[in-house]
Amino acid sequence: MLEQLESLSAAALAELETINSSDALREWESKYLGKKGSVIELVRSTGKLPAEERPAFGKRANEIKTKLEAAHADREKLIHDQELAQDLEGGEVDITLPGRPRQVGGLHPSTQTLRNFYSIWADMGFQVYRSRDVEDDLHNFELLNFPPHHPARDMQDTFYTTTPDVILRTHTSPGQIRAMQEFGEGGTQPIRVILPGMCYRFEQITARSEVQFHQVEGLAVGRNIRMSDLKGTIAAFARRMFGEAAKVRYRASYFPFTEPSMEVDVECFLCGGEGCRVCKYAGWLEIAGSGMVHPTVLRNGGYDPTQWSGFAFGMGPERITMLKHGIEDIRYFWSNDLRFLEQF
Repeated sequence: MLEQLESLSAAALAELETINSSDALREWESKYLGKKGSVIELVRSTGKLPAEERPAFGKRANEIKTKLEAAHADREKLIHDQELAQDLEGGEVDITLPGRPRQVGGLHPSTQTLRNFYSIWADMGFQVYRSRDVEDDLHNFELLNFPPHHPARDMQDTFYTTTPDVILRTHTSPGQIRAMQEFGEGGTQPIRVILPGMCYRFEQITARSEVQFHQVEGLAVGRNIRMSDLKGTIAAFARRMFGEAAKVRYRASYFPFTEPSMEVDVECFLCGGEGCRVCKYAGWLEIAGSGMVHPTVLRNGGYDPTQWSGFAFGMGPERITMLKHGIEDIRYFWSNDLRFLEQF
């Protein structure tokens, strides 16, 4: 049996030298060193030998088994290196080919306009104040001089929740009350803030109206603030936003939380006031609503209206973006259509 083992070992080594693939190597391992391999089967038959021959045979069998396993490992490494080299050569990279561009995202057009707003108002001393999207009726209406059953409430179709008096804010104006109560220190400190955020109204979705839209509220409270301060501030904003040559006009209007109130128009920057499709041939574009803070609202915010005054304004980033770029449908802003978004 010892001679048979030596002969089997020599044959296994000779066969191993001819193997050049991983599949053939696995077959060789199964043939000689597997559970039913010829070398292993021969080793298991040690018990058939006379007792005096078993130690020598067992020792030699272990040496041959170890030798074959080592030879197998060396051949395995050699074949692996050869196959890896072949793969690399077969998959050689052609460095002359153009690269594959990766699509890079960009800022939403509304976000771009909002950031422009932040920069302009920051330069004029206004800080950004974030208020909540889900409001109560008290802050959204009553403290802003919308008492229950006031007809002006019909101007804003409201999303109501299942919780009584809890709604989605219809404008960013409730942030005025919260800002005055938080920063006014009991009506003793002046404040200047802008309040950007999303507003929600239960309206028919059309090319000109959406159920959600951004708004940027502005509020300044101090001593001896006058309408002239509001007009000068709005004019400065228009020049920064639309160019130094921008012309502004003011029209009397009505808002429950300001008195007096006015709408702000800027001369159409597309036609220079001559009249075009964007400005509906009027020569002017509406950009904001504004006015002096109503004494009732000041009082609700913690200020004494006989000692303090202020102004407020509200602007729509989507509307201004539409005007600047000639966009005719507000629904584009929320459709996530890359053909629209990639233009910005």
